[in-house]
Amino acid sequence: MSTVAYLSVQEILELKLLVNEIFLSIQGESTFAGYPCSFVRLTGCNLRCRWCDTTYAFSGGKLMSIATILDQIKAYSVPLVEITGGEPLLQKNILYLLSFLCDLGYEVLLETSGSLPIDNVDPRVHRIVDLKCPSSGQSEHNLLANLKKLGERDELKFVIADRKDYEWAKTKLVEEKVWIEKIKAVSFSPVFGELEPQVLSQWILEDKLKVRLGLQIHKYIWDPSMRGV
Repeated sequence: MSTVAYLSVQEILELKLLVNEIFLSIQGESTFAGYPCSFVRLTGCNLRCRWCDTTYAFSGGKLMSIATILDQIKAYSVPLVEITGGEPLLQKNILYLLSFLCDLGYEVLLETSGSLPIDNVDPRVHRIVDLKCPSSGQSEHNLLANLKKLGERDELKFVIADRKDYEWAKTKLVEEKVWIEKIKAVSFSPVFGELEPQVLSQWILEDKLKVRLGLQIHKYIWDPSMRGV
């Protein structure tokens, strides 16, 4: 394993993570949107974004061994897996799970707030990193050094609530152009229930931005408040 080879397989399988939920759903975001995907949501987050839709993941959950987590993922029989939160990088043992999943042949996505270093994440993982816009109330926690670490497998996401967020995100596209141009995709996602997708789409079209419109399609398939989807 590229990042964790100093532990035996058995030792890795016995390591534990605090898990909020594991479920099978349709991937709702990123360039993988629309595909069946197994999700592992870890408990705990170091940020408190104003529009957060998974506040239930701030606490609770249960300790599970990596072996048990893998058994549940295998039972779903789909090749795509996302590790999310909360903020999954708060738990150091996540690095072992990520590498183990890659070794088993899964396509692995990591959803992270971008406030913690991504250096030690297995390079085979698709890192989906947020840049927090001003309306989140957490933009001062953006770790811009992470942008230099992103590569052609990785994606950047801006969650946008209003025109101020949009203009801020546009500025970042210019300021960080040298790093952003190296990655797989950039998405602008409207805050669900606050900014209409049509409005954000019009702004993107007017400025001819080279970004994707990111919709949380699982919220259009199921009740937006439903968990486990």
